Amino acid sequence: MSKTNIAVLGAQWGDEGKGKIVDLLTPNFSAVARYQGGHNAGHTVYADGTKFVLHLIPSGILHPGVTCVIGNGVVVDPLALFKEIDELARMGIAVDGRLLVSEKAHMILPYHRELDVLSEARRGERKIGTTSRGIGPAYEDKVGRRGIRICDLLGDRAALQQEVRENVSARNRIIKESTLDWKPLLEQLISSGERMRPWVADVSLFLARTMQAGKAVMFEGAQATLLDIDHGTYPFVTSSNASVGGVCTGLGVPPRAIGGVLGVAKAYTTRVGEGPLPTELSGELADRLREGGQEYGASTGRPRRCGWFDAVVVRYSARINGLDALALTKLDVLDGLPEVRLCTGYRTPNGTLSEFPADLRALAAAEPIYETLPGWSRSTKGATRLEGLPPAARRYIDRLEEASGVPCAIISTGSDRGETIVRPGSIVESWFT
Repeated sequence: MSKTNIAVLGAQWGDEGKGKIVDLLTPNFSAVARYQGGHNAGHTVYADGTKFVLHLIPSGILHPGVTCVIGNGVVVDPLALFKEIDELARMGIAVDGRLLVSEKAHMILPYHRELDVLSEARRGERKIGTTSRGIGPAYEDKVGRRGIRICDLLGDRAALQQEVRENVSARNRIIKESTLDWKPLLEQLISSGERMRPWVADVSLFLARTMQAGKAVMFEGAQATLLDIDHGTYPFVTSSNASVGGVCTGLGVPPRAIGGVLGVAKAYTTRVGEGPLPTELSGELADRLREGGQEYGASTGRPRRCGWFDAVVVRYSARINGLDALALTKLDVLDGLPEVRLCTGYRTPNGTLSEFPADLRALAAAEPIYETLPGWSRSTKGATRLEGLPPAARRYIDRLEEASGVPCAIISTGSDRGETIVRPGSIVESWFT
C-alpha cells in the first residue's frame, strides 16, 4: 500500500516553525517539495545544536537520501539559490543529486527588486511591508505573461535575448533615474542557467513517478494561510497561494495526491509587516513573547508583532485547508506567565463575529473576545511526553483544540528537533504506520 503524502503549511501569518516540523517528519518521506513563495520565506531548523536557515530549499535537505524539490509555483532568484547552496556546502550538506528545480519556475531578476522597492515607496502610509526582494513583481510578470522561466535559460538563446531586451526596456521606461543594460543581464542569466542545469527537471513527472512507486512525498508551504493572495488579509498578503490549493498548481500534482494536511500554529500569534492583528499586544508582555520566542524574521531580521493565540484565525485556516491536525509550536515561550489567554471571537461595532471576516475594516475595528486560563510556572522546555507537561499547560492545549476545532497532534517544546511531543494515537501516527 502507498504511504501517505501530506501537506505541511502555516495556519496563521507565517513564522510558525514549519521548518522544524518538516525537518522532524522528513525521515518518513522520500521527497520534500516546496510549492510556492520565494526567498522571502525563512525556515529555521536547529539540528544537534546547529542552526540552519533555509529560504528556497525545503527543510528536508538536512536528511541524506531525501530528494528536495523546488516547484513551478516558486519564484527563484538564482543568486539567492546559489548562496543558499554554497552555505549548506560550507556546513557539510551537499545538494548534488538531491535537489530538483522545476523547469517551469519563474525567475526573479534584478529589476524585480528595483520595482518592488519603488512600488512599496509609492504606497506611502499604505505600505504592505514586503521584504523588497522582488517576489511580488516576479509574480506580476508571471501573471502578465512576460516572465522568464528557468527552461528559457536552457533553450533558444535568440528567444531569451528578445525577452530580456523587452523586459529591460519596459523597466527603463518605469525607472528613468537609471538605465539598465540588457547585455550583462543576459550573460548572467545564461551563466546561471548553466550552473542550474544539473538540477532542472520536470518535477511534476518526478513526483508522479515517486508516488506511483509507493513512496511518500511531503508538500512544504511557505508563508501561511492568512498571507495567501486569495484567502489572506488582502492586500497585506504575499503574492502566491500559501494555502493547500497551491500544492496542486505549484507542483503539478492532482488533489487526490494529498492524503493529509498538517497545519502549523504557534501557541500564541505573530505577524511580520503591516495589516490587522486583532490580538496584538504591546509593552512589556509583547516584549516578553518577542524575546522569549526570538521573534525576529529569519529572512529580514525584522521584529515580529506578537499577540495571544487567535482561535478564529485557526478555525478559518482549518476550513480553508481541511486541516487534519495541528503542530503546535513554541509552547515553552509561555512558561512562567501567571495567566494565558486565547481569542474565541471578535466584538465589532456591528455585532459579534465568530468567523474570520473578509473586510479588513471590520477586522481592524475588531476587539478580541478572550478566555483567560491559569498559567504554569514549571518549564515545558524539552518535554517529549504529554505527561511531562504541567497540568495547566495541558488544559491550555485542550481548550485551544476545542476553540480551534483541530486536534494538536504534535507539540513543540523547544527549538531542537528532539524537543517535541508526538501525541500517541493521533492521526500523525497513523500516517506513518
